[in-house]
Amino acid sequence: QVQLVESGGGLVQPGGSLRLSCAASGIIFSIYGMGWYRRAPGKQRVLVAAITSGGTTNYPDSVKGRFTIPRDNAKNTVYLQMNSLKPEDTAVYYCNAYLIRDYERRDYWGQGTQVTVSS
Repeated sequence: QVQLVESGGGLVQPGGSLRLSCAASGIIFSIYGMGWYRRAPGKQRVLVAAITSGGTTNYPDSVKGRFTIPRDNAKNTVYLQMNSLKPEDTAVYYCNAYLIRDYERRDYWGQGTQVTVSS
């Protein structure tokens, strides 16, 4: 049974930092790409950071330079380090694990964790 368990969400002031964690089980973590998505109220879920099994990262312009996505294969954990947070970063953040094999993509999702940026 695959599980992705997020933690670390909460309330933070604008300009502050927060680190989310996602602990994976039930998969061979090192071969999976990992990502963080977010869904703001009334909006679609969008990618905020991704890292391949080889360590290549990808960020949209909205978070580039502020967010990073390190992974620790020994701990089966991926993180989302968020700095210089803005009110528009407020959203539910979801951890994603993906594997592409034979031109098909398999995805697993966590349950989400709320991040609120407000003074």
